[in-house]
Amino acid sequence: MSRQAQGAVLLILGATVLSISAFSTTYVNYVRPGFRPLLVGAGAVLVVLGLLSVAAGLLDRPGAHRHGPRVAWLLAVPVFAIVLIAPPALGAFAARQSGGPPAPARTGGYGALAGGEVTELTLGEFIGRAYARSGPPLAGRQVRLVGFAVPAEDGSGWHLTRMRIRCCAADALALEVAVQGVAAPAEDTWVAVTGTWVPWRGGVPDDYVVPALNATAVTAVERPAEPYE
Repeated sequence: MSRQAQGAVLLILGATVLSISAFSTTYVNYVRPGFRPLLVGAGAVLVVLGLLSVAAGLLDRPGAHRHGPRVAWLLAVPVFAIVLIAPPALGAFAARQSGGPPAPARTGGYGALAGGEVTELTLGEFIGRAYARSGPPLAGRQVRLVGFAVPAEDGSGWHLTRMRIRCCAADALALEVAVQGVAAPAEDTWVAVTGTWVPWRGGVPDDYVVPALNATAVTAVERPAEPYE
């Protein structure tokens, strides 16, 4: 790979990073929204370095035609992956491969539930409130949760799921709520589920058990702009 070719790859890679972060929201499929300024900055730096390298080759500066290792072509792999494949946000397949359940919440640090007939909660808060041994109870309250459908592997039902990430899609963890009382939508379909929490018969378990929701309504919705919690 010549210095000029390396510059072209850097230029394309930088332009691709800028296109998914500065001019669209595609980047939220891979990282948290707070990383946008860093991605924009990194893309801008790559574009500048690429332009300088290409310019050096065009001006025939000494060393501009020196060939580097062929492995440098691997820099083009992320470009083709993002431009040609455009991987979507993590869904049902990733949820099944998730490394394990979230740690059960053991505190009562939640405030009072909002008023109204139906309270909208994230899956993370619903799970946390279900496991909280004190604080405002979930029992008997109508809640609305949004996530995508993941049929149970044993065919016994389905889970409403949302992926949680701390940094990027590589550390994603599946938040799941078992839905009862309604038929399963198609896999990976984003839905809003309204229903009531099903308390455990013996109280909050010591080991993690997926909380359940007795559903009264399931409505198809558009995928949120930020797919992860």
